[in-house]
Amino acid sequence: MMVRTGDPRGLGVPSSEARLRFDTEPQETGGGPRRRLLMVDDEPAFELSFYCGTCPLLFRRLEGAREKLSLESVRERLTGALDDPDDGGVIDAFGALLPEGEYLPLLLSVEPRLTVPGKEGDYFSGEQVTTWGIDQFWGLPEYPHTPYYRTFETAVAADAHLYEFVVPMVPPTWNERERVEEYVALMGRGTVPTAVAVSTLDVCQPALDLGDDPSAHWGLTHFLLDGHHKLEAAATAGRPVRLLSLLNLDESLAGAEDRARLPALRTQPRSARATG
Repeated sequence: MMVRTGDPRGLGVPSSEARLRFDTEPQETGGGPRRRLLMVDDEPAFELSFYCGTCPLLFRRLEGAREKLSLESVRERLTGALDDPDDGGVIDAFGALLPEGEYLPLLLSVEPRLTVPGKEGDYFSGEQVTTWGIDQFWGLPEYPHTPYYRTFETAVAADAHLYEFVVPMVPPTWNERERVEEYVALMGRGTVPTAVAVSTLDVCQPALDLGDDPSAHWGLTHFLLDGHHKLEAAATAGRPVRLLSLLNLDESLAGAEDRARLPALRTQPRSARATG
């Protein structure tokens, strides 16, 4: 399992200038917990896990997630495999879209599997329900309002498991069919293209035993900036792609020790959570 780690580095532009930023919804009088949000062009694009760390892991697409953030300036460079997680040209180009903060570059090899909420393999109606049960108010599992890709999972400890997701900014149905087929053909000839994402690591553990498997879920979630056609093509063709993840250390719901363990965990063999 290929994992190459760069050095943590300051990256990004002032929040007011960033196309993508993290924010918290203003508190309404008498309202519930404030929502943690990923904003795109100052509009809420995704609702994220609550700050409490005991609520279920979450990425839920909102109305503001309607545009890809690909960059034409590095398109050709990302057509093939990126070899260096500290590639300054690519990182600096995407850094101009992101808010100021400390980021850990991770260069990963992923084999994406397209997952539809409520269907076979869905984390939210599967592993999450096994730990948290269904939502006590709605009487249903959490619903992310988007198809997404599952790419990796592995054991963290006897009572903790790492789950990895790649979340597109727009649904795969919005992709251009001709470009997807172009990448399928390239991959058939041995090309391994590179996608780029801004990522978070959220560690969530239930405060009460509501499900059959009370364990900590480490959610490594990659929000796709560039590579929507590449990920769909890889899922279609059963091929790997490289993913340059810019892990935002400031906005992750994980302590410094947990974040430091991530690169080593990502090199472990893939394994599903044993709950029997």
